[in-house]
Amino acid sequence: MQFKELDLSQEIIDAVEELGFSEMTEIQEKSIPVLLEGRDVVGRSNTGTGKTAAFGIPAVERVTGSDKRCAEVLILCPTRELAMQAAGEIRKFAKYKRNVRTCAVYGGASMEKQIMELKRGANIVIGTPGRVMDHMRRRTLKLEQLKTVILDEADEMLNMGFREDIETILAEAPEERQTVLFSATMPKEIMAITEKYQRDPVQIKIKSAQKTVDLIEQYYFEVAMGRKTDALRLLIAAYSPSSAMVFCNTKKMVDELTEELMKSGLRAAGLHGDMKQAQRTQVMNSFKAKNTNILVATDVAARGIDVSGIDAVFNYDLPQDNEYYIHRIGRTGRAGKKGAAYTLITGRRQFFDLKAIAQYTKAEIREMPLPERSDIVALKKQKLVEDISAMAHPEDGAVYDILSVLESMGIGPREAAARIIGGKLSEEIAALPEFSAARPLKKGHRNGAKTVKVDINIGRSKRIAPNFILGALVDATGMSGQDFGKIDIYDDHTTVEVPETEYDYIIESTNPMKINGHQVEVKLYKGGHEKGSRPVYNDRKQRPDRRKMAYGGRRKQDVFSDYTPDRRKRTKKRH
Repeated sequence: MQFKELDLSQEIIDAVEELGFSEMTEIQEKSIPVLLEGRDVVGRSNTGTGKTAAFGIPAVERVTGSDKRCAEVLILCPTRELAMQAAGEIRKFAKYKRNVRTCAVYGGASMEKQIMELKRGANIVIGTPGRVMDHMRRRTLKLEQLKTVILDEADEMLNMGFREDIETILAEAPEERQTVLFSATMPKEIMAITEKYQRDPVQIKIKSAQKTVDLIEQYYFEVAMGRKTDALRLLIAAYSPSSAMVFCNTKKMVDELTEELMKSGLRAAGLHGDMKQAQRTQVMNSFKAKNTNILVATDVAARGIDVSGIDAVFNYDLPQDNEYYIHRIGRTGRAGKKGAAYTLITGRRQFFDLKAIAQYTKAEIREMPLPERSDIVALKKQKLVEDISAMAHPEDGAVYDILSVLESMGIGPREAAARIIGGKLSEEIAALPEFSAARPLKKGHRNGAKTVKVDINIGRSKRIAPNFILGALVDATGMSGQDFGKIDIYDDHTTVEVPETEYDYIIESTNPMKINGHQVEVKLYKGGHEKGSRPVYNDRKQRPDRRKMAYGGRRKQDVFSDYTPDRRKRTKKRH
């Protein structure tokens, strides 16, 4: 459906056509007609679907402009970047609407300048909840004439702790108003706001088919516990992205990972909500100018960032919500260009979580082995060959003067080139970590994976048998019985050999757990050898030959086959 088919003013049509828009996206086609009627709306939509136009065009169209000093539309956004982005888009839609004035209010910017803008008159105000509340307290923003309130990225505002501010703003707004809510996810908190502050809202949800991003190649790597940073450094060295984003779930992890990458000589910078606005602006300007080529960020801080030319996205941590995965990888593969998304996982729990993401997004996320250090060195060598072969022939005679000086010192051209290339190659590979790829469990086979022991506080005194232990572990974790190693049952506790990469998942899955009706606790085993153990082996090949054990590790027949006594001598000795 085209914009000109809607009941829009000519000023809006002209502005939209000037922007190059003709066909509406699904969220626009479903939302705009309903919003123009003044209905309350709950829209579920992802980033990049055109939802700013979906609520922005009706907002501009419904402004009467009877009193430019009073706000008629209030749009709340979770971050400064999103507020700026939304304000910029709405100004474009209102270009030919002389009675529409916009004003963006957010933290980290001059309060005085914003007050002056509001006093001059603004009937569409776009801002973050905290700064909007500041202006309300100062009475520089009055809501008496408000006709529409729009909550953009409502789920993120709740995640950032703005629920109380949002409810205060909605409570002070006139009851006879239009309330619009757009969110990527619909947690219980969102539904509570909907029930309390909206009147018979129209539910709009775009088709899930738009979740897949066809131009983005998606891969995952299984990494041993505690080796994700080394794995990330290997991947960055192997793929050499000119611009990349790395996503972490916590601000602390952003800071720590950024520091580690910088120590490796990488041009990395961090971005999260605890940073001052001046710092965030500086980081973003550096990233956009390509002075920094790796941006490490949290999901909330990355909302509203619009940077073109990102080659790759790395999920250092798995996102906490399936929708976040879509937001993350959507940073690459834009404007018809191909992109790549790489996810690092540790343990079976994260494997299952990633599998759920793949099913939710209807995407194929393929497993890839981590590149070997030797492979990366070979790539670096090849890149040096290509770079040198592409260089122009030196025209400056000073180059040959230097070669002549070197020859007088006994260093010929070949030796000089070798030293320069060797130095450059050393710089390229010096930061590469020594890394042995983890051998994770697959389909019930241990494959030589490193193991640890867990301790379960129940033993032989409770009439516990090995099958009770194994059955409970399999039931609690969903793993195969062959994934577990030797089981030692003592009088009052039991130890079980488990793969190190699965330790966290096993502890999380088994606490609490019952075995034969008894509540048990599972934790890391730190003790030594104890008497009275009864070892049990899940793999027949691991079971020791007890006949060998009785004869110093050798079979009985082998021991006696080496001893062939002379029976005649033995007979004589007896007599």
